[in-house]
Amino acid sequence: MNIEHEQISFDILFVGGGPASLAGSIRLMQLAGQKGINLEVAIIEKGAEIGSHALSGAVLNPVALKELMPDFLERGCPVESTVREDEFYFLTESKYYRLPYTPRYMRNKGFYIISLSRFTRWLAEIAEQLGINIFPGFAGKEVLYSPDNKSIIGIRTGDKGLDKEGKPKGNFEPGIDILAGVTVFGEGPMGSLMQNVAKRFDIFSGKMPQVFETGIKEVIQLPENNYFKTSKGNDIHTFGYPLGINTPGGGFIYEMGDNKASLGFLAGLSYQEPMLDLYDEFIKFKRHPLISQIIQNGKVVEQGARTVSSGGYYTIPRLVVNGGVFIGGSASMQNTPGLKGIHVSMKSGMLAAEAIIKACEKNSFTQETLGNYHELFEKSWSKKEIYEGRNFSQAMSKKGLIKFIHLGAQYFTKGRGICDKMPLEKDYRTLRPVKTGIIDFKETGTDNKVFDGVLYVDKLTGVYLSKTMHREDQPCHIVIHDQNLCMNECYTTYQCPCIRFCLGNVYEIEENGSQRRLKLNPSNCLHCKTCEIKDPYKNITWTCPEGGDGPGYSIL
Repeated sequence: MNIEHEQISFDILFVGGGPASLAGSIRLMQLAGQKGINLEVAIIEKGAEIGSHALSGAVLNPVALKELMPDFLERGCPVESTVREDEFYFLTESKYYRLPYTPRYMRNKGFYIISLSRFTRWLAEIAEQLGINIFPGFAGKEVLYSPDNKSIIGIRTGDKGLDKEGKPKGNFEPGIDILAGVTVFGEGPMGSLMQNVAKRFDIFSGKMPQVFETGIKEVIQLPENNYFKTSKGNDIHTFGYPLGINTPGGGFIYEMGDNKASLGFLAGLSYQEPMLDLYDEFIKFKRHPLISQIIQNGKVVEQGARTVSSGGYYTIPRLVVNGGVFIGGSASMQNTPGLKGIHVSMKSGMLAAEAIIKACEKNSFTQETLGNYHELFEKSWSKKEIYEGRNFSQAMSKKGLIKFIHLGAQYFTKGRGICDKMPLEKDYRTLRPVKTGIIDFKETGTDNKVFDGVLYVDKLTGVYLSKTMHREDQPCHIVIHDQNLCMNECYTTYQCPCIRFCLGNVYEIEENGSQRRLKLNPSNCLHCKTCEIKDPYKNITWTCPEGGDGPGYSIL
């Protein structure tokens, strides 16, 4: 199919409307104004609006925000609450124990609890006031390279109005080629375009493999007389039950404004048990005596899911290529032990902006001229913070007592531990074959009696509460390369783990006697990309659906 694509040019293009891109673009315009440089800057975002795909815990360390905008509170930054005190608990199945000591990287007193959806919308308003062009509803589908394939020159957005066979319909709109001197990739974890760039320029050469956690989060409306009215602590973290100590992960619950709470649960995708159902574990967490006491008489008003790049410093790719730089979650910018990434993502965008403005002054956008970004990062507080957690994911993947020996050693040596640069295994390689016999898929999962549709909702209700929408008659954005592999080898060895690690019920097994087939429900997709990360055969590829589709988060 030969389609003609309109071309639009900007000086700088940011891909992804998250905190890294927004902070980076704002800083870029600030610097351009100071230096008298006229720049045309654009941001594209695959969500229907800025913030509709933004999800985080979210505790905000305001260090980067203060650098970017010292008067952020006066300018209406949407803060939900301020952390009064941290509470850190170890959970067993029926009991809980508050630890007398909170690790230093998890001390959040004085930091802000925010809704990332609201926060990014607020940043976007400020960006637009500075003249930045923001285009929501446009998904970056393809990286554009120079004729010699040595430089990035922009991206192509996805076509709109294709039918299921990929043929144009009556309302067809071809994608647009957006050309730029520098393309800044801020897609978030496991970005599709970043993966394409990685194959072309080998930016992960010599690095540890990126690893991930999957998190599910809810905003719960609490009654007026709720736990936080009498508790000094409003920043609660847990570990232990239901995952135990051998599987990385834990939970959190933070106080929001208007008698709301943000509740979340994360599981490291290095887990080994193929029968582990992430949503079931989440429900078990919610029903624990401590958590159920805090959220009692509440109502879920919004739910969502996403993955978090948790590998740390040794998984950060080469940050610059000719015509391109990488920021935020795409580049593993995350304080993994502190469970915070917004501030380091913002700082990465701001540092990239400083390097880009120098390249603009030279009118050269090569790897060499943009390379100052790497130097700036290495000298920054964000590098120091991320570096301290450089072996944390490796230690968390260990089992039993050895895990705590490694964690203790790292804590007292500021991250070095017993041995530095501990090896890290890719998430898709960690599953063990099932030990049980054939599973009746109709009998697995949480007992439906648990779900009341109010405080405890099932997967499909969660999808509804995420306001996820996809046009039904478009090409399926989830590519299964070999259905026979799914229904034969994967079924026999792992009992099709995709139906358990997907939080949106995208994957279903349909059985008719001895016949089985994998049914896809792509309209349920929450865009977390867990499937592409965890599938043990790398048989699933997640691609961007039509721009504007997906979740519609407003307060997560």
